[in-house]
Amino acid sequence: MMNTHYDLPQSFWSNVEILIELLLKYNLTHNISGAKTKEAVLKNIDDSIYPLQFLHVNELKHAIDIGTGAGFPGLLLALALPQVHFTLFEPIAKKSAFLHLAKTTLELKNVDISTNRVEKVVPFNVDLISSRAVTNTKMLIKLCKNFITPDTTLLFYKGELVEEEIKGLRNCQVYQRDKRHYLVMKDVDVA
Repeated sequence: MMNTHYDLPQSFWSNVEILIELLLKYNLTHNISGAKTKEAVLKNIDDSIYPLQFLHVNELKHAIDIGTGAGFPGLLLALALPQVHFTLFEPIAKKSAFLHLAKTTLELKNVDISTNRVEKVVPFNVDLISSRAVTNTKMLIKLCKNFITPDTTLLFYKGELVEEEIKGLRNCQVYQRDKRHYLVMKDVDVA
């Protein structure tokens, strides 16, 4: 179905079906995602897991996702990488409530949900920081700087302004697919 060159866990697609059903039902009352059809949700899922083919997933143990919203990309990455522990940061209560519902329904043991802004939380060691559509790159780095070590990989899902946003930054790798730019950074200067 999706064009991903990464071996997903056996349970991935059955969990995705449950997640789609949950999201579409929850979205009718709480409007937490612009994705209103199964096809639209599947596009978001494909977008979320696409970077798995160029990330060094075997090196990952702990990850955070900033502004997870309806689960993209953090919840999908957690489904795809059951060996990685994810903390999903979502300060908006109705979105966080949905993430709790999804975690419980899917019985996800590798997910914690924090109804906080990432900059308000006591930092801990992470191997991966992901975020989609939250703010510009330099502001995102500033928000999560206390989580970043020289070994932390940053994965930001960006739009067409990515080149402008990374001016002056080093160790940036951009992978493009259609209008999406997947920005991967390591050894980021957080001064």
